[in-house]
Amino acid sequence: MTERTVETHGYSTFFLESGDEAHETVILLHGGGPGANAVSNWSGFIPALSDDYHVLAPDLVGYGRTDHPEDMPDSLTGWMRMRVEQVLALMDVRGIERAHLVGNSMGGALAMHLVMTAPERFARISLMGSAGGHSQPTPEVMRMVSFYKDPTISALENLTKWFVFDEDALGTSISEITETRYKEVMRPEVRRSFERFFSSSPAEMAVPPSALRRMPHPFLIVHGREDRFVTPDSSVFLQQHLPNAQLHIFPHCGHWVQIERAAQYAALLRGFLTDAF
Repeated sequence: MTERTVETHGYSTFFLESGDEAHETVILLHGGGPGANAVSNWSGFIPALSDDYHVLAPDLVGYGRTDHPEDMPDSLTGWMRMRVEQVLALMDVRGIERAHLVGNSMGGALAMHLVMTAPERFARISLMGSAGGHSQPTPEVMRMVSFYKDPTISALENLTKWFVFDEDALGTSISEITETRYKEVMRPEVRRSFERFFSSSPAEMAVPPSALRRMPHPFLIVHGREDRFVTPDSSVFLQQHLPNAQLHIFPHCGHWVQIERAAQYAALLRGFLTDAF
């Protein structure tokens, strides 16, 4: 796994890369919580794919080590457009004509916006605990989007616990994870981008049913039954409106399926990407 940086629309995009470039490409899109980035979301999952796929995982603009432009959108839909342009530019720079997409939470909504914008550039799409469907904001997600109103390390520790059903699944102590993420979230540019992104309602990420039914691509939708940030009814809604979608709900699992059910999800995803089912 290597760390790289390329220019995309006048700013630098940081991304993780692994696997043989001659193989089909899978692009992993991270979620939108405080401190989210490619490393925190995907570094433990990438090895499950990189033997057979060329894998890219960018820090989406507004997060992580990707540049944080001064001139930022005023709306959540503007941010989504900016990230669509970023991913397409990354593909162009790396010479990737067509790719598979895997999107977690906000990254799932972005995956659908990418398909809506450039359907010919994408093959198979997996959505994991995806935003962009139809669900009511929960108390947990409202705490997340308002984190910087009282950005304490204890508040971040609570959020981290709430993201999973069983915190032992994280494989290390909550305090260690929180300390690492807290340094990230308190970077001024990260805070500025997060507050600007969530200055409007998360509901703006929703993809209209009229758009969903026009996406003929195969979709694998997975969700944790105990997810309290994006509740499973959102994925049920997506499965009902996407014409070629299948849905798998994992019991005893929260928002981070790629961490809590890593082996099971990797097996499902590999079968899906090879058209085994």
